[in-house]
Amino acid sequence: MESSQRTERLERAGGLEEFAAWVESLMRGRGYVIDGPRGGGKSRLADDAGVHRAAVTRLLQRQSMPDLETMRRLAVVLGVPLRDMLIRSGRLSEQDLPLEPELGGGGGAGARISPEEAARRMGIPEDLRGLFVKVARQFLPEGS
Repeated sequence: MESSQRTERLERAGGLEEFAAWVESLMRGRGYVIDGPRGGGKSRLADDAGVHRAAVTRLLQRQSMPDLETMRRLAVVLGVPLRDMLIRSGRLSEQDLPLEPELGGGGGAGARISPEEAARRMGIPEDLRGLFVKVARQFLPEGS
């Protein structure tokens, strides 16, 4: 049992290393200076994302993986889909988050889902789904 726990820790550490390196490259690409002695880019990213600076520091020092909300906020600021963040972090796999929704009934790649179904699949709370549907319908072609 102890051996499997050690293996699991090593796998997590490797995943954290790869994920942190990917986030660093995104940060550099977006103009966050993280290589200088002052490291102001870390603080700026945390401020821009509205997350604790310690969360960014712990990630970049390969100490811990950010929680889901921190990943969501970082994804927005770094301009990447949350799906990519979750897959790159190892929290979920591509099979867990397929690009094409599994529609059944022969829907195929061109099939569309309703705004109501989209809200349900995205986990939007029921009390907010009506608002989501109303806004989403404004962006759909007539008759959709």
